[in-house]
Amino acid sequence: MKRVALLGMPNTGKSTLFNRMTGGAARVGNWPGITVELLYGKILLGSDMVEIIDLPGIYDLHGFSDDEQVVRHFLHDNVPDLALVILNATQIERQISLLLQLKQLNMNLVLLLNMSDEAKKYGITIDSKKMSELLDIPVFKISGKYGTGYPEALQAVTRALRYPTPGMADNLRSQLEQDQHIEAEMARVLKQAVQIPARLPDNLTEKLDRIMLHPWLGLPIFFGIMYLLFQGIFLFSQPLQTGIAEILSWLRETALAPLLSSLPSALQGLLLDGIYNGIATVAAFVPVIVLFFLLMAIVEDSGYLSRAAFLMDALMAKMGLDGRGFVMLLMGFGCNVPALMGTRVMRSRAMRLLTMLVIPFSLCSARLQVFVFITAALFSASAAPVVLFSLYLFSFASAIFTALLFKGQFKNSEPFVLELPPYRFPTAKQMILRGWLEVRHFLQRATTFIISGVVLVWLLTHIPFSAAPASAGTLSGIVGTLLHPFFAPVGINEQLTIALIFGFVAKEIVIGSLAVIYGLTGSALSGALAHQLDWVQAYSFMLFTLIYTPCLSAIATLKSESKSTGFTVFSLVWSLALAWLVSFAFYQSARALGY
Repeated sequence: MKRVALLGMPNTGKSTLFNRMTGGAARVGNWPGITVELLYGKILLGSDMVEIIDLPGIYDLHGFSDDEQVVRHFLHDNVPDLALVILNATQIERQISLLLQLKQLNMNLVLLLNMSDEAKKYGITIDSKKMSELLDIPVFKISGKYGTGYPEALQAVTRALRYPTPGMADNLRSQLEQDQHIEAEMARVLKQAVQIPARLPDNLTEKLDRIMLHPWLGLPIFFGIMYLLFQGIFLFSQPLQTGIAEILSWLRETALAPLLSSLPSALQGLLLDGIYNGIATVAAFVPVIVLFFLLMAIVEDSGYLSRAAFLMDALMAKMGLDGRGFVMLLMGFGCNVPALMGTRVMRSRAMRLLTMLVIPFSLCSARLQVFVFITAALFSASAAPVVLFSLYLFSFASAIFTALLFKGQFKNSEPFVLELPPYRFPTAKQMILRGWLEVRHFLQRATTFIISGVVLVWLLTHIPFSAAPASAGTLSGIVGTLLHPFFAPVGINEQLTIALIFGFVAKEIVIGSLAVIYGLTGSALSGALAHQLDWVQAYSFMLFTLIYTPCLSAIATLKSESKSTGFTVFSLVWSLALAWLVSFAFYQSARALGY
């Protein structure tokens, strides 16, 4: 099978092009010679099945950051049949050096000048035919966002794959000796093929930045935007979530219960009260997940995320971090795992470790499901979004406090360099594809962690079968009783304790566990929680869920990225201790005030 590698600098639209090529049918896998996972997908080009590999964005092939080493090792040990180089046409004068470095490797290359539509708006004229002649490689102007020029580029890729791949291992080893030629060739190509205005005209990006990056208004605007995002998530997802829960409840009563009525009561309880109730409760949160990632896609792909990093850099510097650390925290809102992997762009190990220490405090989408369910059950419709937003503020506060406390142990002096892309609005196709990928990831987790988790919860709450379900005589009751002295000071009862234990595996299991423990779903489960808990207990439980240990996937990533068992254990112990202290302080203070 032939192999095509996607190469380019960060923020060139490489991932957008990868998603367009593979249709979202991406997989994650390891490759010989490297210790990290890369995205890849298979597509049919002509009569050949071709493997597309999305390599990390790099600025320099000769650098020594983790991403640059990953790319270098991949090219050395897995020579691709074709390298598809994606450059940002609006920054061609800064990015062409990477292309010339790759060209010296004697590889099969096709150059795609992405964002050519934006370059035209800025008055940048690129003669792609002249550039192709000068470089002796195919050059195409495209827009990965809208698909302009994409069919022609794909045909060129198909043609280029017919030619044999030159040997390049020796070229890679000797490339450092050839760097002096790159600057001269870069100047020659730019002079003859590219015309850039002396000053780019004023545009919407500059006008917006005067407001968005204002020294006094910038941060209030950012937090206002995030608050509106959470308000929108709660407002629009709640009716959909309720509707799906009612449909799943109706399906159980009218179809599944009669169908399984002939089975033994224990097996019937496992299938209905265990697996179905747990999965149905978690599945009702699909609208929350979709809406969250659709809205976050707008924030990220619009270019605003980089500006948030710029705004926060001064504050982050006081904590021993930089603006990239804030970006990683925001990425953690979706999932802690890719945020932890994103720290590879940092050359300083001390900064990487400190950033990895604070990322697990990000309120990920799995925790969001728990909080949306509980806030809807115990708080009014007007109060629920405020409660949800306050948990995000606690998320930031936990990260800031941790960074300030431990910055002395993780000192670094790495400079912070940030490139602000122009504002863009993602297309509907991009947002839908993003939402679908996250839903698919959620469903994949549902078939592994979540099903296993709710089955185990059902067994713990029903064994021995002679005891009443979820009573003190069952295994779960025994465990809850043993841990009660630890959780009682923070207002967490035995049922919530069991849910927290399984939340260690995956936070999505928390609500599924409660559905199994109480034997209820949807509005019935909400009513049971509202009857048993007051708002102080509920908020204390949510604070503990927010801060305590991340899921197993995040822990495994933390261990892999830090390459330190000691650091991983330290991170887990600290997050658990901080969760208890924060919940204890809130719960006891609220009770002392008479709530």
